[in-house]
Amino acid sequence: MSPFKDLKLVLEVLNQEGSYSEGDTVIGTLSFSLKSDTKVKSISVKAKGDANVLWTEGIGEDAETYSAHVRYFKIKEYSVAKNPGGTVLPQGAHNINFTFKIPQGEMPSSFKGENGKIVYMVEAKISRSWRWPSSVTTEIKFVSKSFPSIHQAMHPLTGSVDKELGTFSKGQLQMTASVNRGVCFPGETLSAYARICNSSSKNVKPKFSLHMKTVYRASGNTETSDKVIFKMVGDPITPRSEVTVPCEVKIPVDAVYTLHNCQIISVEYYLKVYLDVSFAFDPEVVFPLLVVPSNLVHARLNEEVGHI
Repeated sequence: MSPFKDLKLVLEVLNQEGSYSEGDTVIGTLSFSLKSDTKVKSISVKAKGDANVLWTEGIGEDAETYSAHVRYFKIKEYSVAKNPGGTVLPQGAHNINFTFKIPQGEMPSSFKGENGKIVYMVEAKISRSWRWPSSVTTEIKFVSKSFPSIHQAMHPLTGSVDKELGTFSKGQLQMTASVNRGVCFPGETLSAYARICNSSSKNVKPKFSLHMKTVYRASGNTETSDKVIFKMVGDPITPRSEVTVPCEVKIPVDAVYTLHNCQIISVEYYLKVYLDVSFAFDPEVVFPLLVVPSNLVHARLNEEVGHI
C-alpha cells in the first residue's frame, strides 16, 4: 500500500480558457501527505506532447492496422534528485513547486478524434526502491498560435455557379453565394446568403451545410471523416423566379480548431451552399473556413477597425 496520500498535481491557470501555447511557462504544485517518514529514490516531473493515429481496414485475415506517432517535445526535471542512498521525506504534508517552459516552435492544438489524438500532459512520479512508483498525471489544453492566412480570411467570400438543365427538365439555374468571413470561432454565428435565379422548369431547394473534414495519415495511407455539423434547408424555389435566401451559420460551441500543422492529423472546415435538384447534379459553391480561438478573431477585427 502506497504511503503517499492525497497525491495531487495542480497547474496554475494562465487565462480564462485554461489553455497554454508555445513559449508559455507552466507553474505547478505536486502535493501529498505522508503518515510516516518515507525514503524515495527520486521525484520527477515530466511534460510531453504527442500525436497518435490508429485505425484498421478490412475484416478477419484481411484486416490491416495503420498507426503513426509524432512527438513534439519532452521535458523532464527532478524535484528530488536521484540519490543512490535515497532521500528521506518526513511525515506530514508536502508541497513541491515546479516550473517549466513549453518550447517555441510550430505545434498543433490538442485534439481527440475517432482514430487519433494530440495530447499534451504533465506527469509527476515518485520512485522508491523495490516498489512501484506513485504517479499522477494531468492533461494540458494546448492551443497553437499558428493559423494560416487569418488576414485574408477576415474578408467576405463570394462564389457563383451556373447550370444548364436537360434530359428531365429544361432551363438554367444561376446561384451567387456569399459568407461574411472565412474565419470564425467556436460558438460564433456567420452570415451567409444565396441569390438564386431559377430559369428552369423545376422546383429547386437551397441548402447550406457546414462540414468538418478530418484526415488521419499513416504509412502513406489515409482515413477520412467528413461530418455535417450544421445544416439549413430553405423553402422550394419555384420555376422562373429569383430569390435571395439568408442563412445564419452556427459554429458549434464545442468545435475543435482548424488543425493544419500536424503531419498525421488534419482538421478542415468548409461551408457548402447548393441547390437540391431532382434527377440532376446539384450546383454548389464551397467556401473554406478557418475555426480559430476567439481572441485571434477579435484581435484581427480590432486591427481592422483601427485602420479605418
